[in-house]
Amino acid sequence: MKILVGVKRVLDPYVRAYVKPDGSGVDLSNAKMSMNPFDEVAVEQAVRLKEAGAAEEIIAVSIGPAKSEETIRTALAMGADRGVLVEGERNLEPLAVAKILKQIVEEESAQLVLLGKQAIDDDCNQAGQSLAALLNWPQGTFASGVELEGETTKVVREIDGGLETVELDLPAIVSVDLRLNEPRHASLPNIMKAKKKPVEKKAAGDLGLDLEPRMKILNVSEPPPRAEGVRVGSVAELVEKLKNEAKVI
Repeated sequence: MKILVGVKRVLDPYVRAYVKPDGSGVDLSNAKMSMNPFDEVAVEQAVRLKEAGAAEEIIAVSIGPAKSEETIRTALAMGADRGVLVEGERNLEPLAVAKILKQIVEEESAQLVLLGKQAIDDDCNQAGQSLAALLNWPQGTFASGVELEGETTKVVREIDGGLETVELDLPAIVSVDLRLNEPRHASLPNIMKAKKKPVEKKAAGDLGLDLEPRMKILNVSEPPPRAEGVRVGSVAELVEKLKNEAKVI
């Protein structure tokens, strides 16, 4: 079985984001970048499935600028076997990402696609669902548990009422949540080995796909500053403020 894992290069979640002066987006110049945290979980799950003997090869795919190869190398150091980089400087919408992934899935004959449920830069949570629709494959979203059993996979997914377990016939799409596992830290020997693993490069414009955006960002702004808190002298005063000022009770 081949497992294809999507990995995205995003602003490191532990650094502060700054908005560009013209409000056109987040300023990424000289910013620390890393793999999307949800995608790290997806890579870890793919490696665990391979270690358990359920998969033979893991292919890490990234779509973005040339520096996204660093993100693929991180996945290779974690245990992926090879990578595919689709280069393009323009930020692509989830539907365009799904179209590219569909083409790669078909070229690679992958039987399972693992994706982070969302990327922390746009929070769209759409690529996995769009890919499942384009391929007409079953999907399991918000996965906090994944098991392969023959030609099926069991996915424990988080829903509003608790947990739901679904069984999907392979091939399938699974988008994972952070609670699925704890991603490993790549060892120095594996980091060195990752430098020699193959990464195939493609140009997004050469794929013959309609990648034109359907949306336009009008403005990006920082959230308003929080109002200062106040001290209250008693529980009765707290209740009064919550009821009459905050109007939350």
